[in-house]
Amino acid sequence: MINLQNLLSEATSNTTLLLGSVVILLLTYPLTTLTYNLLLHPLRHFPGPVLHRASALPWALRHALGTSAFHTQKLHARYGPVVRIAPGHLSFTSPRAWHDIYNALPRDGGSVWPEMPKSKVFTSATDDQEESIIQAGFHEHARLRRALAPGFSDAALRVQEPVLRGYVDLLVGKMREKCEEGGGAVLDMEQWYNWATFDIAGDLVWGRAFGCLEREEYHPWIAFIMGTLKAAAAMVSIIYLGGRWLVRILFKTVGQKSILTLRRMTEEMVSHRLAMEKGKDDLFEGLVKHREEWSLSLEKFSSNGLILTLAGSETLATSLCGMTYLLLENPSTMETLTRELRAAFESADDITVKAVSRLPYLTAVINESLRMYPPVVADLIRVVPPEGKQIAGHYVVGGTFVEVQPWSINHSPDNWVDPWTFNPDRFLPSEDEAREAGNVLEASQAFSWGPRNCLGRNLAYAEMRLILARLVYEFDMKLGEGSDNWIGRQKTFPLWDRLPLNVHCTPVRRG
Repeated sequence: MINLQNLLSEATSNTTLLLGSVVILLLTYPLTTLTYNLLLHPLRHFPGPVLHRASALPWALRHALGTSAFHTQKLHARYGPVVRIAPGHLSFTSPRAWHDIYNALPRDGGSVWPEMPKSKVFTSATDDQEESIIQAGFHEHARLRRALAPGFSDAALRVQEPVLRGYVDLLVGKMREKCEEGGGAVLDMEQWYNWATFDIAGDLVWGRAFGCLEREEYHPWIAFIMGTLKAAAAMVSIIYLGGRWLVRILFKTVGQKSILTLRRMTEEMVSHRLAMEKGKDDLFEGLVKHREEWSLSLEKFSSNGLILTLAGSETLATSLCGMTYLLLENPSTMETLTRELRAAFESADDITVKAVSRLPYLTAVINESLRMYPPVVADLIRVVPPEGKQIAGHYVVGGTFVEVQPWSINHSPDNWVDPWTFNPDRFLPSEDEAREAGNVLEASQAFSWGPRNCLGRNLAYAEMRLILARLVYEFDMKLGEGSDNWIGRQKTFPLWDRLPLNVHCTPVRRG
């Protein structure tokens, strides 16, 4: 006869054993993982703080809070040109690392990988996300890049110049209107630059302006996108810690409405662009030409249009803000640039893309600003292929996250004399002469490196030169109240979470 009391006792004992085993597992697994990361991990010989070498949590928390890049720079200052910033994650500040990490891998090296790929931890929050040129694999990326390249050619830039100059005229005109009463005005240049660059991107990508400058406000589509940056950084941190399942739940619940809203707004933009006549000389035409041949979906157009818009506007506005702040913080440098510009042109009509490209000090100011305040500070992360790779003289095992963080490499004393000093003169000599003086110019790569470097580099330089030249030519400027330590008070996600940049602008009177 079955003894019920014995069965209950045995069941209780088994349950206690099971619960005890779970508790022991929960307690020992983290300890075992930490011990392995510190003592047995293949990257154990690379320097870094104990907490970073033991756990991914410190990096993830700082990434979500927008302070990771600044902290990594401090780690490099303490530990040297290579730092283990998480158990399986290395950061480099050697200029050689640009080549070793971001170049295509040699075909005769026995590697089945044509390049070090990006990780979906940092590029894809959801499994069903349509890949843009940013997330695409090597061969798909090359195909998309070839299609888009004609829109960024010198010939295309000549066609696009009237568009650029038209919006710069509008920017200057609107600013002058604000300055009419009292001979000057304090303007938030963070907004004005963003409105101008988004209008230009809207015209060059979508065939129509967003109307930001005219209305002096953001288009709803733009405002919606900009509001997602902090959330995106938090999602990356969660996935980095192994919580992709949680991100899926968040997207399907609280994020579903936002995703659908963004998708609807973007697809409306795409439909409007695709309805235009063929043969437009804009940045999207290269994909439109291959629409039927490649069976490109509306989602594919949308994802790439979104990237082209952000890359052609947000980062440019950031760069222009940085240039303006750094110039106004350094009056002698601003005076030198002002002399160059106002001596070079008799009127604003003479300020063309070709003319400003010939001004050496203007270009040096832009390059030094991009070094001091890079538009993207970090997260250019690649995954080492299974067979491992030599990076800047160090063997790194397969599966490791590796990167060059622009903020760190641009402020390393190994690469620059007085790296925290704004000094455009360092970019005036040749690379060899600069190196002899202690400045490794190739360390600063604002447009990245290798086959995935920024396709719009020439267009970006044309816009930056044109806008900065016109404003310095047309206005006397000085920092307004509340703009002190403008860079030091910001965070990055990893794009800058910019603060208002108040500038007192006084129109220059001529004739």
